[in-house]
Amino acid sequence: MRYFELLGFQHFIMYLFPALAFVVLFIIGLGFYYIHRKDSKASETRIIEQYPGGIEGRNAPFPLVLILTITGTIIWVFAYIVLIGVLGVKI
Repeated sequence: MRYFELLGFQHFIMYLFPALAFVVLFIIGLGFYYIHRKDSKASETRIIEQYPGGIEGRNAPFPLVLILTITGTIIWVFAYIVLIGVLGVKI
């Protein structure tokens, strides 16, 4: 039995709220922010594919949040490989 009864609950809350905040910010970022180019407005409205059932495909710009997430993941993977594999750092 733990000395402090609420310690497990505090750890749970400390992990839950940052994760929920990241998910909410990620969803908001997917909807609103992207790198603006000259033809961004035209590519959002131009229909390039039509599927049965009235579904239309557009060549919309790639969201900035996804670019940052993918870039950060790739940097983390290479840093992890270098620190663990090459340098032999123990975590």
